[in-house]
Amino acid sequence: MADDYTRAAVRAACAVTARLGLPGHEPEVLHERSNVLVRLGPLVARVPATTRLARTGPAWQERDVAVSRFLTERGVRVVSPTTDPPAGPHFAEGLPVTLWHHTPHDPGHRYAPDVVARSLAEVHAALRGYPGELPRRGPLDDLERIFDRHDLDPRLRAEATRLAATLPDVAVQPLHGDAHPGNLIATPAGPCWLDFEDTWCGPLAWDLAILGRQDGPEHLAAYPASVDEAAVAACTRLRELYSVVWHHVVAIRFPDRLPGARAALAGYFS
Repeated sequence: MADDYTRAAVRAACAVTARLGLPGHEPEVLHERSNVLVRLGPLVARVPATTRLARTGPAWQERDVAVSRFLTERGVRVVSPTTDPPAGPHFAEGLPVTLWHHTPHDPGHRYAPDVVARSLAEVHAALRGYPGELPRRGPLDDLERIFDRHDLDPRLRAEATRLAATLPDVAVQPLHGDAHPGNLIATPAGPCWLDFEDTWCGPLAWDLAILGRQDGPEHLAAYPASVDEAAVAACTRLRELYSVVWHHVVAIRFPDRLPGARAALAGYFS
């Protein structure tokens, strides 16, 4: 059953489309975890859910729209924001709502490692020309915000500080920021990335650490460029810490997940 976060997101999505004078459609919830995705006919409204516990303000939604539009205009296959009506963010129920074209895809399809790696490399190549301002600390700032808002084990903040000092001084560029398999969908036209709200200017190793940790070393090996192994190792450990912290954020919304969050914490420090 939908919780308060999902219900509020659906209300916000419907309120925005009604305000814009769009035809009425029965809302269909496609996803309801970090963000709630609500399909309304040919559009999908994206509304923050669990992320509300970690972030405030519309900066992430603005970045998602701006980066996705930039890539769409350069022919990179990504889920594209709408232009008519404007993608937003719009506001209802105190929540930012962005609007996207519904993109048919096969949720069960998994691409081979070389396809995933080449597709991500295409995104990286295009992002090097992105002219907008991007965060410079990405996940480190995210962790700081969470530590400031929630009473978590103090070892987590200390570990984030320690890991920040271990990150190698290497070249940086705009990244996807959350390049895991759930953000790559299989469309009739081919692999299609989505969810650029975590885009930041950081070491390429960050995206590749996520890809390797989630999809295995064969995906990392298939990436068509060499990457500093020490940087990948440092970013992988930071991603592991980020995952532990996020488990605890999820458990704030879903208290039944707290045992899993505690197990992840114990596993990290074991």
